[in-house]
Amino acid sequence: MAIASDEAMSICSHCDRAIPSANIDLHYAHCSRNLERCKHCGDMVPKRHAEEHYLNTHASVSCSLCSETMEREILAFHKGENCPQRIVTCEFCEFPLPAIDLSEHQEVCGNRTELCHLCRRYVRLRERIRHEAICNGVSDNNVSVPDSGVGVSDHTVSTSRRDARAGERAQGGQRRPPLQGFSRRHLLFTIAITGIAVLLGSLFFQSKTENTDVH
Repeated sequence: MAIASDEAMSICSHCDRAIPSANIDLHYAHCSRNLERCKHCGDMVPKRHAEEHYLNTHASVSCSLCSETMEREILAFHKGENCPQRIVTCEFCEFPLPAIDLSEHQEVCGNRTELCHLCRRYVRLRERIRHEAICNGVSDNNVSVPDSGVGVSDHTVSTSRRDARAGERAQGGQRRPPLQGFSRRHLLFTIAITGIAVLLGSLFFQSKTENTDVH
């Protein structure tokens, strides 16, 4: 016996589902007796589980991190993605801190510098990945890494060398701190020797004067 491909359908007035017309009465009796529509999300839930559905999904709860009130259903997503007090890590130093403070922290942290062991140039942390990709190991005293990827201009090279010479002059002009322990001992030793010499000279001169008076 052939089965009709286009079976007549009817819409259940309780759950809005399309049900074969031959079964609509039986379905409606079962549907209206056992299911009810959630007033918050519109889902059909078993009547005996309606309260549980509300408590687990729609009941208002407060975020333990920021105290914002929301439905329980979205609490986990809020804590993981949106909460301003969720803990995140700085991409430069991996320090954990609240998300609300991340932008300000990274603005400062990203401007810290580290020494590149290839070219011996100090590079800002926010530029480290790009620098490592193009670093050729040439000291910055000789060549600066161009931003545009084209050849280095004479002005850039000249500026780098001038800055290097200025740094060397600044370092050369700095006075070395005195060796305090050595200088103090040397001064005391000199004073002691001078004092002894003066005392001996005075005694010698006094003895010579007395001998002269006797004769």
